[in-house]
Amino acid sequence: MKVEQIYTGCLAHAAYYIESKGEAVIVDPLREVQPYINRAKLDDAKIKYIFETHFHADFVSGHLDLAKKTGAKIVFGPTAKPNYDAITAEDGQIFTVGDYTLKLIHTPGHTMESMVLLLIDENGKEHGIISGDTLFIGDVGRPDLAQAIVEDLTQEKLAGHLYDSLRNKIMPLPDDLIVYPNHGAGSACGKNMSKETTDTLGNQKKTNYALRADMTKEEFIKELLDGLGTPPAYFPANVLMNINGYESLDSVMESAKSPLNPTQFEEAANQTEAVVLDVRHQDEYAKGHIPSSIFIGIDGGFAPWVGSLIADVKQPILLVADKGREEEVITRLARIGFDNVVGYLDGGFEAWRKDAKEYDTVSQITAKELEQILEEKKVPIFDVRGEGEYLSEHIDGAVNICLSTVSNSIDKFPTKETFYIHCAGGYRSVIAASILKSRGVHNFIEIKGGFAAIKGTNIKVTDFVCPTTL
Repeated sequence: MKVEQIYTGCLAHAAYYIESKGEAVIVDPLREVQPYINRAKLDDAKIKYIFETHFHADFVSGHLDLAKKTGAKIVFGPTAKPNYDAITAEDGQIFTVGDYTLKLIHTPGHTMESMVLLLIDENGKEHGIISGDTLFIGDVGRPDLAQAIVEDLTQEKLAGHLYDSLRNKIMPLPDDLIVYPNHGAGSACGKNMSKETTDTLGNQKKTNYALRADMTKEEFIKELLDGLGTPPAYFPANVLMNINGYESLDSVMESAKSPLNPTQFEEAANQTEAVVLDVRHQDEYAKGHIPSSIFIGIDGGFAPWVGSLIADVKQPILLVADKGREEEVITRLARIGFDNVVGYLDGGFEAWRKDAKEYDTVSQITAKELEQILEEKKVPIFDVRGEGEYLSEHIDGAVNICLSTVSNSIDKFPTKETFYIHCAGGYRSVIAASILKSRGVHNFIEIKGGFAAIKGTNIKVTDFVCPTTL
């Protein structure tokens, strides 16, 4: 059976392409749809259906643009109420694709319309399940996202629905089925996902904490909700875009690809109250950047951090990017609903510098230099890694202020005394540095290389605690 996983690492997202005898389906496409069209052309196939396993929160799906460009029909699970033409299928409804059969299984829990596709090959053998956000490898979908849209839903109610869906609909299926999930490690749609992106259902029954055979519903709800962090702030806006519809990506790209010289860029920043978003490498940003610009590097955890730290998808954005990467950045912003890119700095930061515009830098030292400072005196150190990373191991005496809370914790940093900040490797601490500077805090120094570099020195750190025991 031809099932291809199309994985996008920056979102830890998996779409799927299924083809048989010139007919194809796409499951959970990203917003840029041309790659799916191109893939079908390779098989000389026509895309017949576009399945949406649920209303996604972490990205804007490409279902509408793909349907317009191919004529394929959009399919949702039961209870879905999209504000555009789509099939709202019934539990157990059968769809044919060439010689293959796709059986829709309604699995409320992650969201109420969530569904799983049971894949049946040309010989009638059940091959696998495309499990959406119902079942991941090592985890299950978080049950607190739909409550932001539907008032009478609680995460406890949704967790209870998910327990029933897993026990009554998924666990009775054959152990040899291949599980094809919608996400892998790094996605905020779960809390304990594996780096593996497929597995057998039988192995998941043995290893996935949420599929423990003797687990009661009460135990399931407690374990599922325990340690579940706050979802990124942009999630509800993405859900609504997926329900109500959105502007085509082609239109977004056309309006966003506006090159601006330094003077025009500066004027646009003043006139639109845009966030100046610098997406270059953190080392380049530290050497020089536009004052008050926010750094979130395109080659790191770009989309999740944009969504968490900027949050408002309607926020006007002006881009500073390496020359030739502007379109890539605009596309990746649009994937998560940030469609209001006003333009980009033509020629990149070098154009700004050559125009003799004012710029700022980030003061940095190496971990070895920090070691020398600590040999002489105690200095305030702030660790901007996640709480789990910090609890696992940290510089003795360092204070933990997670990156996601920096902008709301400005008063916790010293106002006059020089302090030091670090993360795991340097990416997040430079983001934190940009936030601090944008809020008028400049009396700090960033540690290059982060905790990884610190571990290579004699700086005293706490005893290691395995994260799984926290």
